[in-house]
Amino acid sequence: MLKLKNIQTFYGNIQALKDVSIELSEGEIVTLIGANGAGKTTTLMSISGIVPARSGEIFFMDEPIHDMSPDLIVALGVSQVPEGRRIFPYLTVSENLDMGAFLRNDTDEIQKDKEYVFGLFPILAERRNQAGGTLSGGEQQMLAISRALMARPRLLLLDEPSLGLAPLFVRQIFDIIEKINRENNTTIFLVEQNANLALKVAHRGYVMENGCITMMDKAGNLLSNEEVRKAYLGI
Repeated sequence: MLKLKNIQTFYGNIQALKDVSIELSEGEIVTLIGANGAGKTTTLMSISGIVPARSGEIFFMDEPIHDMSPDLIVALGVSQVPEGRRIFPYLTVSENLDMGAFLRNDTDEIQKDKEYVFGLFPILAERRNQAGGTLSGGEQQMLAISRALMARPRLLLLDEPSLGLAPLFVRQIFDIIEKINRENNTTIFLVEQNANLALKVAHRGYVMENGCITMMDKAGNLLSNEEVRKAYLGI
């Protein structure tokens, strides 16, 4: 479904990604783990077209997207939930969801999708007329995921969904990630600092160090890998 081939991405003269090659098949949950500053977020930003790759190729459903603008990439079926949530704080929960469906005009289906995400996150249904900025961190993360789902993505990019959340919210978020993947066959590319939890929900994983992919395997194998355990699992 998604293929990155020899991606090199820069911030000015500083190279963030070095010949990164990654593949995702339809219906998978794939996680990308690594230390802070390894290049994980930049990988997602390059896929979304927000920080375009300087060289290399990115294909989504066999279509090249590395030269596309972010809005066209969303229209193809790729949605990103950014690190730090980035909701619209002065818009209501319902209005935030409407922004996620900005490129759509199928009003009846949009309403159905809104009810679907309210079913996933009942607390958002209770707060539908409340300003997004008044929600707790966990509720804002739920809203950010729901907003991305309103675009009906085939591929969902999740950047640090557990960041700064209480353990109870973290477990809820990861349960919903698995549910979205299972019920909708939505492919998920997960960047996550909590490597232990990420590898437990993922089918496969990649390890990134200093902008390079250093390891790729089934998630279960990475969980039991001594190097990974020492470096990322604190074992």
